[in-house]
Amino acid sequence: MHLTQFLTVLIFKKVKIRHLNVCSRQDFSLVDPQQSEDTLEGVHNLITKQKKTYDQLLEEQKDLRNSRDDRREMTKQFKQRTEKLTLDSKKDELSYRDQLAQEKKKVDQMKQEESDLMRQIQQVQDAIKEEGDQNDYLREQADVIKAMPDKKLVFKGATAKGADWEVFEMRSEVIYPMEGGTALITFEEEDVAQNILDMKTHHVTLVEDCSITVESRAVQLMLPSVVEIDSSVCPNRILVSNLPKMDEETLKNKLEIHFSKSKHKGGEVDECEYLPDSGTVVITFVEDHIAKCLTETEFHDVKMDKRNSHRVRVTPFLNGKITNLKTRMSTCPRTVLLTGIPQVMERETLQDLLEIHFQKTNNGGGEIEAIVYNPLDQSTAAVFRSVSDDAQEE
Repeated sequence: MHLTQFLTVLIFKKVKIRHLNVCSRQDFSLVDPQQSEDTLEGVHNLITKQKKTYDQLLEEQKDLRNSRDDRREMTKQFKQRTEKLTLDSKKDELSYRDQLAQEKKKVDQMKQEESDLMRQIQQVQDAIKEEGDQNDYLREQADVIKAMPDKKLVFKGATAKGADWEVFEMRSEVIYPMEGGTALITFEEEDVAQNILDMKTHHVTLVEDCSITVESRAVQLMLPSVVEIDSSVCPNRILVSNLPKMDEETLKNKLEIHFSKSKHKGGEVDECEYLPDSGTVVITFVEDHIAKCLTETEFHDVKMDKRNSHRVRVTPFLNGKITNLKTRMSTCPRTVLLTGIPQVMERETLQDLLEIHFQKTNNGGGEIEAIVYNPLDQSTAAVFRSVSDDAQEE
C-alpha cells in the first residue's frame, strides 16, 4: 500500500472515531475547516505535511546512504592505502636490511683491509729494522776491518780455485796437567810410540839389582774442531799501533799523557796496557764516547820528547766472543804417558834413566824428542801444540 493511501485511511478512521465521540457527548463546537484535522481539508493538509516530512526523511535517508557510501569508499581507500603503506614499509625494511648488510660487509671489508695494511706496515717496519740491524752489523764489520793493525805479509803458498781451496786450519795449544808419578815421552817416530804402547808394561833398570815397573798409556787430548768468534768494537778502548821502539813504560806514559788531553779529543785514562806479541798498546778510558771520537781520526802525532813527535795509528779495539765451539778427542801419535813411577831418587837422575831406557831399541824404544817427568806430590803441566791434525807435546 502506498504511503499516502495508508495515511488517508489512518486519518479517516481517526476522524470517524472522534466524530462518534463528539456525537455521543453532544459537544458541539465551531471549528475552522482549514485547521481541523477532522475535516477532509485538514486531513489533506496533514497528508501534505506528512508527505513533506516523508520526503525530507527520504532525502535525509538518501544523504545518509550517500554519506555511508562515501565513508565505505573512504574506508576502502584507507584500507588500500594502509595495505600499500604496509607493503611499502616491508619493502623499505627489507631494503634497509639489505643496505645494512651491505654496509656491514663494507665495514668488515674495511676492517680486513685495515688489518692487512697494519700487517704490511709491521712487515715493512720489521724489514726496516732488519735492514737497520744489517747496516749496523756491516758498519761494525767495517770498523772491525778498519781496526786491524797494519802488518806486512808475504804470500808463499799456492793458489787454487773452487773446490781446491784449502780449509782454514787453527793450531791449538793445550795445557796438560800431569799427575804425580808420571812421565811424558815424545818419540821422533810414530812407530816407536805405538810399539811402546803395545808392550804396555815396562821394567826399567835403574841401577844394578834395582828396577821399577811402569805402565804405558796413550795420551788423549780434547781439541777444538770448530770455533766461531763474534767480534765487536769496544766502546771505551782504542788500539794504538805503529809505535816507535823505546822503553815500554816511557812509551805508555807518553801515550797516556797525549790521549788524556781534551785538546786531542781525549779523556781520563783508566788503563794503558802494552801487548808485546803485537807491539801495540791498548788504552782504556773511563768514559765510553772518548774512544769513538779518537778513532774518527786515524793518525795522531804524539810528542815523544821536547823536539820530536811520532805518528801513531789509532783504531777501535775489538772484543771477541766465542759463539760456537765444537771439540773432538785426539790421540797423540808420538807421545806416550808412563804411570806408576815411584820416587826412588832425584828427579833429574830418574828422568835421565827413563830416557836412556826408552832410547834403546832392544827395549822397543827409539830416538826421543822430549821427555817430562813429574814426581809424586808435585805438579807439572805439559804444553801441547797442534802441528797437523794431531797434537804434539812441546
